[in-house]
Formats: sequence, C-alpha cells, structure tokens
Amino acid sequence: MEPSVFSRLEATLKSAGVPFEVLHHEPVFTSEEAARVRGVDLSTGAKALVCKADEEFLIFVLPADRRLDSRGVRRSRGFRRLRFANKEEVLDLTGLEPGSIPPFGSLFGLSTLCDERLGENERINFNAGDHRISVSMLYADYLRLERPELGIWAE
Repeated sequence: MEPSVFSRLEATLKSAGVPFEVLHHEPVFTSEEAARVRGVDLSTGAKALVCKADEEFLIFVLPADRRLDSRGVRRSRGFRRLRFANKEEVLDLTGLEPGSIPPFGSLFGLSTLCDERLGENERINFNAGDHRISVSMLYADYLRLERPELGIWAE
C-alpha cells in the first residue's frame, strides 16, 4: 500500500530536519473553520489551490484570507487560460480531496507558486493531506524546503 500524503510529508520534513507541529482535529472544509480549530489567525493559513494554466497544472499557495488574482496571474505569467482544477482532476493529480492539499507541489510533481505575502507570518498552518490533520511550521523552513516561485498571486 502506498504511503499517505501525510506520511510522505512527515518523512520529508523529518529528513530535512525541519521542526513542525501536528494537530489532529475535527474535519474542516473551509479556511475559516481551519483557523478556528487551530486557534490561529486566518492569514497564517497556507491555502493550496490546484489550477490549470494553459496546459499545465500548478499549485498556488496563498494566505488563507486572500483569493487568487486570476487576471493578474494570467497577465504576469503570460497564461492565456487559467482555471481551478475540478474535483476529479485534483483527485487524479494528488489522490486528495480539494481543501486537504498541503502547500508542497513537489509531493505531486507540480510546480508551486507561493504568494510572497504569506511570508508576513513567521509560522504557516495547513491541512496535511487530510481534513482532520494540520501542520504548523516556520515559513522560512517552508521556503527552504519547497523552493516555490514567489510572486503576488492573490488579491
């Protein structure tokens, strides 16, 4: 049986020597619910969105209190088309349901583009492959490990 996304993420973090905290909680399906059960500010949430830009799937990571600026992303990156992946595409690409995806496109062979304003937080919090598991870690460690393309992707 293939290891879960959480197990793969946990192994990646441990092998890199990255300190992190795991929180098991009731299932959450919105960023607001997640912030509430974690007891943190909404802006610390690292919301991972799987999108299709022209013919390529990507993961955008945004502060959870913001939304994707599709028009700005298309303009700055030169994409002709940009849309959210549908539930079936997300499942095919990640093995996960929308809303449970960690901000590590590298776990799925996808490029990661992170809104640089997430760095206004020392720590970030995110669902870790399950609606009932959250991880908290330093933003600096996230950058060092994932090496996302930084930009302004949200409004």
